[in-house]
Amino acid sequence: MPVTGPDFISIQVRDLSASQAFYEDYLGLRRSPAGPPHAVVFDTHPIAFALRDPAPGTDLGALAQPSVGTALWLHATDVQAIHDALAGGGHRIVAAPTDGPFGRTFTFADPDGYHITLHDRA
Repeated sequence: MPVTGPDFISIQVRDLSASQAFYEDYLGLRRSPAGPPHAVVFDTHPIAFALRDPAPGTDLGALAQPSVGTALWLHATDVQAIHDALAGGGHRIVAAPTDGPFGRTFTFADPDGYHITLHDRA
């Protein structure tokens, strides 16, 4: 049977509470009532997005940047406002906002250094 596509995305973070607050405060994500105690699953559609404690044997502190080579894009309705809030809050903007085939896009680094791209064209 073939794989039908992504169904769940999670990233490992150093401080689950701090990362949850970052994603809620700056991106407006809200926690889903589902999820195990070692993770925060957000109510995103069509694919669930989650943060989790590091898996046993994973030392995120030993990495300069987690997930190098992986592109994580999230859809947002007001990309520019999120950019402005992140920049105003002193968070690192990796690529400034531009307009292109995916609408308004920009890339930022989250508290663990993951590069996340937001776009506004669904």
